[in-house]
Amino acid sequence: MRIRYDGGFHEVAAEISELERAGLQLVSVAEAYSFDAVSQLGYLAAVTDRLELTSGILQAFTRTPTLTAMTAAGLDAVSGGRFTLGLGASGPQVVEGFHGVPYDAPLGRLREIVEICRAVWRRERIEHRGRHYSIPLPPDQGTGLGRPLKLVNTPVRERIPVAIAAIGPKNVEMTAEVAEGWEPIFFVPEKAAETWGAPLAAGTARRDPALGPLDVRVGVPCAIGEDVAPLRARERAQLALYVGGMGARGRNFYNQLAVRYGYADAAATVQDLYLAGRKEEAAAAVPDELVAATSLVGPRGWVAERLAALRDAGVTTLVTSLVQPDRAGRLRTVEQLRELADAR
Repeated sequence: MRIRYDGGFHEVAAEISELERAGLQLVSVAEAYSFDAVSQLGYLAAVTDRLELTSGILQAFTRTPTLTAMTAAGLDAVSGGRFTLGLGASGPQVVEGFHGVPYDAPLGRLREIVEICRAVWRRERIEHRGRHYSIPLPPDQGTGLGRPLKLVNTPVRERIPVAIAAIGPKNVEMTAEVAEGWEPIFFVPEKAAETWGAPLAAGTARRDPALGPLDVRVGVPCAIGEDVAPLRARERAQLALYVGGMGARGRNFYNQLAVRYGYADAAATVQDLYLAGRKEEAAAAVPDELVAATSLVGPRGWVAERLAALRDAGVTTLVTSLVQPDRAGRLRTVEQLRELADAR
């Protein structure tokens, strides 16, 4: 289950034990320009017993690689080895607009961050000389007093799973090569092979067998019932936000994904409307087909068909957003998903 970053954390956290008993297996906490994900994940570690906890996502530009490694090791420790480090590049609108950090070389940075994190978890003295990070800082760039250090504590696991959010071809290829998991956004199973098949194959060809098969972790809004279609409106607004507003013209990765899916005209219209401040019209311009294809909001039989399509497209982990407005509805959604999963 994905916990949204725009409020309601305590209300959802109060339900977690109940949802866990109903079959929920994973909780992902988002981090954008909101409350940080780490404090919330620590809280959830204390009130859960079995759930996998995932950051969804920690941004590559907002923490040093070693702080990212320390944070992951700390969350893995307080959760008893239940943490997965979700990483991503985010985009220039958030990284430059909120954090004031230049958005440069996201792929190269992510690759080095993963490498440094794994060295920290192995408790090696960190001596890294990369294109984007240099640890310790060379004498000509600092005081000359820096010396290689290693993590003081012994991590619960020396190999914490890493999942990378990626949608661009080069980023997806890199993810398939170096990460345990891949987190694509707005995943359309029928278009997955033509959109990502080639970069996934290229990255997998260079993948270390010790990583195991790539865990394809797809987030989808979910509500099961005969009268839940109006709940797709929330997904429509979310698609409009990302396709229309998460980036400038020519620098919006989500808009480019919609284009690769075959919705070039609609993507341009949504962006024009959103950037003009006409957000409701932008949401209305999102194609119905795209809204339906990226959700599990509908009758039980239809949801079962969509789950089968996701499995056939290689999805191995489902990260749901429970969009039912009432607690009983969210609980029933988890129970129904568990039933559908057990029945396959």
